[in-house]
Amino acid sequence: MQLDFTSSLYLGLRHEYQSLRPWTQLTNGQPAYLNESQNVESVAQQLAELQGCEYAVLGRSSLHLFWDLFGMLAKERISIFLDAGAYPIARWGVERAMARGIPVHSFPHKDADALYRLLKHGTNGRKPVLVSDGVCTFCSCAVHIAKYQELANRFGCMVIIDDTQALGILGANPKPVLPYGFGGGGSLQYQNISGPNMLIVASLAKGFGVPIAALSGSREMIQNFKSRSETRVHCSPPSAVDTAAAEHALTLNQTTGDALRTGLAQRVQHFHRALTSIRITSDGSLFPVQTLRLPPHLDPENVHRQLLQLGVRTILRQGCNSQRPFLTLIITARHSHNDIENAVQAIAKVIHIQPQADLEGS
Repeated sequence: MQLDFTSSLYLGLRHEYQSLRPWTQLTNGQPAYLNESQNVESVAQQLAELQGCEYAVLGRSSLHLFWDLFGMLAKERISIFLDAGAYPIARWGVERAMARGIPVHSFPHKDADALYRLLKHGTNGRKPVLVSDGVCTFCSCAVHIAKYQELANRFGCMVIIDDTQALGILGANPKPVLPYGFGGGGSLQYQNISGPNMLIVASLAKGFGVPIAALSGSREMIQNFKSRSETRVHCSPPSAVDTAAAEHALTLNQTTGDALRTGLAQRVQHFHRALTSIRITSDGSLFPVQTLRLPPHLDPENVHRQLLQLGVRTILRQGCNSQRPFLTLIITARHSHNDIENAVQAIAKVIHIQPQADLEGS
């Protein structure tokens, strides 16, 4: 038995070359600033509309976009307010601005009250820029962006959200029958918020399974980025293959996306029920990244090694508020109910707990 719970291809999308629009060359050798194909611009506009934004531009990765964006912002008189739990790639962009002399203030993870106190203290005449994730990858839950936006409107902030985890999973109007919401447009759609001061950076590499990213926001802000971008001058645009895969992903999202999200939610719920039977719980609500709450006497590294010996691959990682390692399983739409049951039985074997009831047919 070999069960893999380490992939972040949440919807299980795969883009075999036979399914993609054909291409004659990977790249034309020209930077995006000089020559960007109509296909790239079309994908960008589809993503903007999906996210509830006016306009978008594609980049090779979220790292390219964050590096570029904060390099551009560092030329202005700004002050950055960083959620302490922000994902490392966004932090790397912030570090570039910090290296250029921009003051950076960190506030406790998801603590809007602490952010308010920092903003109220003053910004010395600098424009405040708030940086946060849409979904925390460590505690696997949605960040309450609406609270941040309220403060941003009050203090005149720009808000930059890393929405890589939410894009393709969370969407508009969540309901019990579709807890992730409809459409897969990400955190702004899920929380029903918008605003001209919002910028969204999101990779398609998770929910949509395509290694490119988009910067989305108001037309004015995105056009300003395109005119001042450094990576668009010195780097190639997304390849023809990646662009074709993004087109394919967006088509699949329109035709089968909500069904895939419903199935994914059902698998996560099944995982919760299976864990309950062995008296274990997990963090993560219904988000597919599930971190086990192991008994204090168990060493997560040892559990991780023993599960691997039993053929179950898990992720060992650091938490956002603790130095103690945590054990995480990622549920995807490709996992069967048997996969989940077998994984939980392996967990029970490692921690010496027998299931309370047979999970067959649950």
